[in-house]
Amino acid sequence: MDSTPTLPSAGDVAPAPAPAPAPAAVNAGWLALDRQLCFALYSASLSMTKLYKPLLDPLGLTYPQYLVMLALWERDGETVGQLGARLFLDSGTLTPLLKRLEAQGLLQRQRDAADERRVLLSLTQTGQALREQAEAVPRSVACATACELDEIAQLTRQLQDLRRRLQGAQGGTAAPSD
Repeated sequence: MDSTPTLPSAGDVAPAPAPAPAPAAVNAGWLALDRQLCFALYSASLSMTKLYKPLLDPLGLTYPQYLVMLALWERDGETVGQLGARLFLDSGTLTPLLKRLEAQGLLQRQRDAADERRVLLSLTQTGQALREQAEAVPRSVACATACELDEIAQLTRQLQDLRRRLQGAQGGTAAPSD
């Protein structure tokens, strides 16, 4: 047997692969600030919070307090744990909010007689009456977005879906259905 290697003919040679782009060139586009989903969400959230401030000031509420009130107007009588799950807030963040709302006379916190570990939340008459004043807030926000209502609904669904996907990627659990 002849052990001399044979060279391929010109027709047998495959074209050389294109050189791989330099790592900096590949990553440069991905690291641009305006291409970051996280920054788009963060900056939109900041803008949304700034929009809410003058709308909520007459109600005497901060944005996080407004979220608590929205949740309780929807489901009065929840426990602190249930509310925290709905708002994605831990008790260390939620408890001071609830104490301030209680001091404003908008809600009451009471230990559950059946299970002293649970704290039940209920709106006071003042807290229930505040709902009527707050009804103009979503309309004002919708107008400020310059979006049609179906666009707002679609964007909300997309963001809720994104939140669920991110929680799944982190091994977290989704909140009760939105």
